[in-house]
Amino acid sequence: MKRVQDTLPPYVKVENGELWLTEDDRENLKISYRIKDVIFSEPSEFQHVMILDSYDFGRMLVLDGVVQTTSIDGHIYNEMISHIPLQLHPAAKKVLIIGGGDCGAAREAAKYPHIEEIHMVEIDEKVVQACKAHLQEVSGNLSDPRVKFIYDDGVAFVREHKNEYDVIIIDSSDPVGPAEALFSRDFYANVRRALKDDGLMVCQSQSPIFHLDILRRTYNNIGELFPHVKVYTATVPTYPGGLWSFTIGSTKPLSFPEQAAIPADTKYVNEGILKQCFELPQFLKTALEKR
Repeated sequence: MKRVQDTLPPYVKVENGELWLTEDDRENLKISYRIKDVIFSEPSEFQHVMILDSYDFGRMLVLDGVVQTTSIDGHIYNEMISHIPLQLHPAAKKVLIIGGGDCGAAREAAKYPHIEEIHMVEIDEKVVQACKAHLQEVSGNLSDPRVKFIYDDGVAFVREHKNEYDVIIIDSSDPVGPAEALFSRDFYANVRRALKDDGLMVCQSQSPIFHLDILRRTYNNIGELFPHVKVYTATVPTYPGGLWSFTIGSTKPLSFPEQAAIPADTKYVNEGILKQCFELPQFLKTALEKR
C-alpha cells in the first residue's frame, strides 16, 4: 500500500501527521500553508494542477507548487484586473482575456450587460475544468453564454487578430514556464494590434516589493507601444509581499466616467478604490520614472 506522501508532488509534504504546501519564491522565500485536504491533483500537458483546501485561505489553485488564487482573497485580484479597465472603457462590447484559467476575471467581466462577447484564451484546459468543478468560490462555475472558452496559446492567438477587441485583460501567472512569453515586448505589440483604435489593455505586473525589475520592464515595454500607461496596485494577501501591481496601456487618455457603474455585488472594488488605486507609494513612483 502506498503512503500518502508517495502520491504527492514534492512541494506538498506530510509533517508531524499534517499536510503542508511549501511555495518556493525565487529560491529566497518559502511560504508554507497547512492543508486540510487534496481536492484535485493531476499533471496536465503543461504543468501540475492542484486544488487544495487550506486552513486559512480556503480552497486554492496551485500550479507547479505556486498558489495562483484562493477562496479568501481571489476576488480582490479578479475584481481589480477586471473592473478597473472596464470602468475606464465603459462602452466595451468585446473583451479578450488571456490566461485566467480560474475563470474569476471572466466571471467579473460577465457582470456588465453591455459586453456582448468575452473570449477567454487559456492554454491549459485542465485548469479551467478543475476550477469550475472544485473552486467555485472563484470561478462561480461560469456558464455565461457570452463567454467563449478557447484552449490555445495566448501568444499565438493575439498574433492572428487585428483591431478586434475593446479591452484585453492579460491574467497570466508568474513569468516562468508557459506564462513567460506573456511578459515580452513582442507579445504586447501584438496585443496593441489586436485592440480597436480606442482600446486598452491591462496585465498583472507582479510585486513592487520583490519583482520591481519585472514591473519596470513591463511598464517600459507597454509605454513604448501605448501613448498612455499607468500602474495601479491592490493588496492581495496570498501573493508574496501582499502589495500587487497591474499595468494599463491605452490608446486614449485614462479617466473614469463621472458616474461609475460598478456592479452591485463586488466585494473589494468601489468608487473609493477607483479614486485611490492609481496613487502609488513614492518608491514606486521614483522607480517608474527611471528609464
